[in-house]
Amino acid sequence: MIAPGTAQGIRTRTEREAVSAGLSVNVWRRVSQLVYDGVGIAVAVVMLFPIYWMVITAFKPGRDILTLQPKWFPAPFTLDNFKDAIARPFFLDDVRNSVIVVAVMLALALVVAFLAAVGTARFGFRGRTAFLVMIIGVQMVPLNALIIPLYMLLDSAGQIDALPGVIAIYLAVVLPFMIWTLRGFVANIPVELEESAMIDGCTRVGAFFRITFPLVGPGLVATAIFGFIQAWNEYIIAYVLLSSPNNQTLTVWLASFTTNHGPEWGPLMAAATLTGLPVVAFFLLLQRYLAGGLTAGAVKG
Repeated sequence: MIAPGTAQGIRTRTEREAVSAGLSVNVWRRVSQLVYDGVGIAVAVVMLFPIYWMVITAFKPGRDILTLQPKWFPAPFTLDNFKDAIARPFFLDDVRNSVIVVAVMLALALVVAFLAAVGTARFGFRGRTAFLVMIIGVQMVPLNALIIPLYMLLDSAGQIDALPGVIAIYLAVVLPFMIWTLRGFVANIPVELEESAMIDGCTRVGAFFRITFPLVGPGLVATAIFGFIQAWNEYIIAYVLLSSPNNQTLTVWLASFTTNHGPEWGPLMAAATLTGLPVVAFFLLLQRYLAGGLTAGAVKG
């Protein structure tokens, strides 16, 4: 039998140990969270610093760009680099070409990818598994390894130095990822919703457009952002297939700022900033739909 005082002492000691252990766990959690936050901030700084340096360099005069002592802020502030970049030949032509290529490719890719995703997610047909495996396999092939075969193919079709040929190649490049991504969104929409709509009098096509299409909208936005960024920033295909200056895209136009004496850093950074603005604007325009698009396919309906 334990004396009352002894029992009280044991309980008190046990409580102190429990409190101490709880404090240790809380301290460890806070330290771990601080470490994770610090790593996240460091990664963000490393990723954002090149963009920051590009933008501030675009606003610096030439003497501040080439100085051995780096200046972290543009002082004095100048717009001469942007004026020089815009005044370069074929700027407006290449802006028009980039907009045409990306807009046409993206419209076709969304339609084809959405229909293919619905077909592979909703209907069983012979070869469906092989088709899905082929989509994954295509994404494993480096694009640079296909440049020569693609050039020969387009040359035989008479589409070298023509925007339709570049649009077709971009479409083939982005479609596998878009189909695979959209298939996940469609597969996670319960088919019972469409069946209920058909019971209420809708046709299959009507149930598809009234039920499935609105629910997969966030997924379309997410894949559209991916397709836009990949097509707008692509350089190798456009550089190889488009030789005429008035047929080139903006990424190829940027190469004109490199001369025999080296890159013209001020105008080049200004041109790169202008080239990146449409991507930022497109992302900001659709970013409120992006979070839903990235998570909608992760939960089974």
